[in-house]
Amino acid sequence: MLLRTIETFLSEHQLPATRFGRLAAHDPRFVLDLRMGRSPRRETELRTRAWMKGYADRAAAEAPGVAKGGMA
Repeated sequence: MLLRTIETFLSEHQLPATRFGRLAAHDPRFVLDLRMGRSPRRETELRTRAWMKGYADRAAAEAPGVAKGGMA
């Protein structure tokens, strides 16, 4: 379920729901609407999941660089 995945993502990355909506779907009410029962189109769900993967990949790639940079 997309909403459950988004809620986990928000918690892991400490993002507010409105910021996530703006970045991932260009709609600050996106997560709030999902919480109220909105069902996204398949294309929107796929695009949102792809955005989350890209964000998580970038965050993971940056985290080791920060640690290495701090130790050098």
